[in-house]
Amino acid sequence: MTRLGDRRARAILLPVFIAVCLAIGWLGGVATGSSRADWYADLLKPPLNPPDRVFAPVWAILYIFMAVAGWRLLILRNPCSNNSLRALFAAQLVLNGVWSFLFFGARSPLAGLVDILALWACLLMLIRTAWVKDRVSGYLLAPYFLWVSFAAYLNAGIWWLNLSR
Repeated sequence: MTRLGDRRARAILLPVFIAVCLAIGWLGGVATGSSRADWYADLLKPPLNPPDRVFAPVWAILYIFMAVAGWRLLILRNPCSNNSLRALFAAQLVLNGVWSFLFFGARSPLAGLVDILALWACLLMLIRTAWVKDRVSGYLLAPYFLWVSFAAYLNAGIWWLNLSR
């Protein structure tokens, strides 16, 4: 992409980032599909498992925070030095999207756990790297990291509690 410093290009990119991140969330919802009503409903859950209605609004907010952070990281000056940020952002987005397909679509808490642990590590590296370049992006990604940490606990708990099923 050329001339990311151009105001018009920057303004166009923000809604694109929001749309892409929300689309990842929507695809995750599609993957969740009927598994939530039948398979997931029958699983044993760890303590602190929130009601299903909590997940969609929390994720919607987090996807918007993620999109704004990703957009800010893209438009940073000196794009050549920011390739690792972009790669980490893309990797976490892919890992985030794949999780629903593994956990719900494949009905595999173990595969979901492996994915979410990779997502957690990727997010940690992204936040550490972003923090140096753009603190606002680091702050925007922090709630997402905390939620993924909580989701990893839930995923691990579900896997452990349902081993014999």
